[in-house]
Amino acid sequence: MEEHKVNGGRRPMQQVLQEYFTNLAVPIPLGRKLRLLTRNLWIRVARRQSCCGHDGEPGC
Repeated sequence: MEEHKVNGGRRPMQQVLQEYFTNLAVPIPLGRKLRLLTRNLWIRVARRQSCCGHDGEPGC
């Protein structure tokens, strides 16, 4: 199983994906959710990390 380094520790890919989809269930308006999702995904891509640093938000 692939692992990702986050905050100095290592987490299994399954845990990262589970948290990602759980964060999408946050009860906020769809427009804001899509904006946060896009922003957080680009932060993750730019930094080449599995976490954007905004724990609990969509896309993190």
